[in-house]
Amino acid sequence: MKVHFLGATRTTTGSMYLFEINGRRLLLECGLYQGRRDESIERNCCFPFDPKQVDAVVLSHAHIDHCGNLPNLCKQGFEGNIYCTFATRSLASIMLVDSAEIQRSDAEFVSKKRAKQGLPPVQPLYTAADADKAIRQFVGINYDRPFPLLDGVTVTFKDAGHILGSAQVVLDIREGAEKFRYLFSGDVGRGGDDILRDPAPVTNVDYLQIESTYGGREHTAKDNANELVAKLVTETLAQRGRVIIPAFSVGRTQQIVYTLHQLTLAGQLPKVPIFVDSPLSVNATEVFRLHPECFNDSIYKFLREKANPFGMENLTYIREVAHSMKLNDLKEPAIIISASGMAEAGRIRHHLKNNLGDPKNLILFIGYCAEHTLGAQIVAGKNPVNIFGLPVAVQARVASIDSFSGHADKNELRHYVENISGNLKVITCIHGEESQCLAHAETLQRLKPKAKVLVPEYQQVVEI
Repeated sequence: MKVHFLGATRTTTGSMYLFEINGRRLLLECGLYQGRRDESIERNCCFPFDPKQVDAVVLSHAHIDHCGNLPNLCKQGFEGNIYCTFATRSLASIMLVDSAEIQRSDAEFVSKKRAKQGLPPVQPLYTAADADKAIRQFVGINYDRPFPLLDGVTVTFKDAGHILGSAQVVLDIREGAEKFRYLFSGDVGRGGDDILRDPAPVTNVDYLQIESTYGGREHTAKDNANELVAKLVTETLAQRGRVIIPAFSVGRTQQIVYTLHQLTLAGQLPKVPIFVDSPLSVNATEVFRLHPECFNDSIYKFLREKANPFGMENLTYIREVAHSMKLNDLKEPAIIISASGMAEAGRIRHHLKNNLGDPKNLILFIGYCAEHTLGAQIVAGKNPVNIFGLPVAVQARVASIDSFSGHADKNELRHYVENISGNLKVITCIHGEESQCLAHAETLQRLKPKAKVLVPEYQQVVEI
């Protein structure tokens, strides 16, 4: 068996791995690469293999850096099935259409700039029709239900606890007389999540491919996160400021809404207007309500016995642009949650432009911001920052709480590996900036001294 590492190698974006097994080809993940424009265009438009020759795709979860290039794969000739959990299919169906709209808008923006230079327009990577076509190729499978995929390959999804529907992918492989188990961790959740179940332990693993997003870092304790949110938000509201929360549409938005709900019920927050201003976030929250089978026991009980965990009387979900623009005229204290979490696209950039200049306001980051993104620049203290091509002064208070991260940190990843049984022969560390991958590999080599621990580079091939 050969594994081609074609994305998220010494970086966190563009997850994609091609497996050659028994003369067949399996693609694990097909994410969008997000980085410098020219490199992104080249990496996303041109696959380093023929999509027509891929027999099947397996998807761990619905984040765009894992599924966002599937419409392009299908557009270029892949006609097989895309296997994932039911909740992942539901989320991907809205996220890929949203991604297509971003591709269209981005192409339109670039084309206008090129027209001024007398250059021809550019085309979007894919369209909404391409996204719809890809969704029709999705096949939903429940957790813990082994299914035959290709000759000699059986797949089982295990809960990864990262986002709704996220899965670890277990590949039970037979090559001639040889049998072995290959585990792809997907993105690993922290455990103890307010909404999701803990990552499920996997047994009898021979080969492990594991994410390393926080492989060299520790998160702050989760126990204090709610209290810190209450303190920061209450202080801001007391001086009649606004709280702006950049949040990923899937996972972090629902997490912070649930947290604000609990703090309000406990009397730790006043009942001020709360707005979720992102069509994708609104749609994703509806998907959450449709998949309570992914919830842990406590939130499932809250849902059944008390109330909708993602709704309260002072909470408004906004889809329409006109309603979003009215938030600019707010005079009273309020909380605005908007995507994207890294502040790279979407309506959050308008809210930052309108609120960064007021020292009474709070900009609260609750998720990971990749290097060079607008969110990372604001958190790092850059002043001014560039928004819509213009410098914007940063006068507002800026805070970042990584306790809400959906990714396990170095100690939680170590605990995850400790819970895996089996005689691990090879471990590959992927999906992390280079420093995080190398630090994680060092930790795992000490933990599993008999295993060969690798940090693959882009397009490296590892033979099993």
